[in-house]
Amino acid sequence: MSISNEALQKLLREVESQAIAAQQQISLVRTQVASKQREMRLAQLTRGEISSLPPDTAVYEGVGKMFVAVPVSSLQEKLGAQIKDMETEVDALGKRLHYLETTAKNSQEHIEKMLKGGGGQS
Repeated sequence: MSISNEALQKLLREVESQAIAAQQQISLVRTQVASKQREMRLAQLTRGEISSLPPDTAVYEGVGKMFVAVPVSSLQEKLGAQIKDMETEVDALGKRLHYLETTAKNSQEHIEKMLKGGGGQS
């Protein structure tokens, strides 16, 4: 079964556009992962610093343009919850990144197969 050159070119353009879109998404997801990892590291460092303070130390949390006094234990719990949420988000982004990388790899392989198959038909 032979595919016409026009159909092959159309299919090639579609696969190329999928590959380009996947590469753009890969860049975006990698940036998001790096950002989340920085946020998570900052929260971990903050929690570590707070844990070394005595329990009766005055600790303040930024709320908009003001600061509100909060108990050390409350702030530690909040940071722990934030870290757990960010770990979940990083894991989800990692899965998405793996999917996109697989998609990009498959698209590239399809392009190569079409070019090799199309080149022999001329």
